[in-house]
Amino acid sequence: MDSVSEIVRLKPTLVIGSVPYKQETVAKLLEQPFPFLAMNPRTLADIEGDIRLLGGVTQKTAAAERLVQKTRGTFSEIGKEARRWKQRARVYCEAWPNPRISSPPWVAELVNLCGGEMVVPAGEKITEAQVAAARPEVIVLAWAATGAKADPKQAYKVSAWKDVPAIRNRNVYVISDELLNTPGPPLAEGARALYKLFYSASSMRERA
Repeated sequence: MDSVSEIVRLKPTLVIGSVPYKQETVAKLLEQPFPFLAMNPRTLADIEGDIRLLGGVTQKTAAAERLVQKTRGTFSEIGKEARRWKQRARVYCEAWPNPRISSPPWVAELVNLCGGEMVVPAGEKITEAQVAAARPEVIVLAWAATGAKADPKQAYKVSAWKDVPAIRNRNVYVISDELLNTPGPPLAEGARALYKLFYSASSMRERA
């Protein structure tokens, strides 16, 4: 049984989808009698808007606003700590290895918030040469739909990256996919994970 058949069997009154989409799945959903609400956030502001929208749709407006404010509070606290650092970490976050795709724009915002700087365009296909030229000090792997099973060994085997600081200094890390690629509340925990990595990188630079 395919996923759409399973959804139909549940007799929903509303189906909500978010990126990334499979075109064939969306096409099948649009053929069904129930409404389909498609989310396509790009930024943290978009995600906040979607939370508020869902709060309105489900008659949970106040709860949605509390969630937005709680998440904002977490981001603000982390950002305040990160602003104390003298130097920002140069970062490449990867959402998929083949073809290489950099993490979504909201992840680039989180990287900046947490004391880093995303050194390649966000949410785009990226070449190994681009990454090499950008010379990231930290590489974060958060491969879509893999949980925490991204493989740092693959990064260390890329010949074009042998002189990249993150590779030379063994600064390739995995953050669970759900914490960075889910456009919603898990991003608060993802921000904490990024901050922890960048704090470690910042401490190493200061000791060097």
